[in-house]
Amino acid sequence: MKNARRSERPGLDPVVALTLIFAVLKAMGLISWSWFWILAPLWITFFLFVAIFSAILVGGRITKGKW
Repeated sequence: MKNARRSERPGLDPVVALTLIFAVLKAMGLISWSWFWILAPLWITFFLFVAIFSAILVGGRITKGKW
């Protein structure tokens, strides 16, 4: 079996780490934020990725004259 390539930097993604920190703080009762804000790092990252991908896609179509 081939050896799987591992990432050069071990550890968690900063977005996941921040979400886990917020969730632990909420579970311990140290913050009283809603779950909307506890999970904000995940959905903000997702929508930022979608916005950038859409801008690249639309920009490519405009430069090729398809729109």
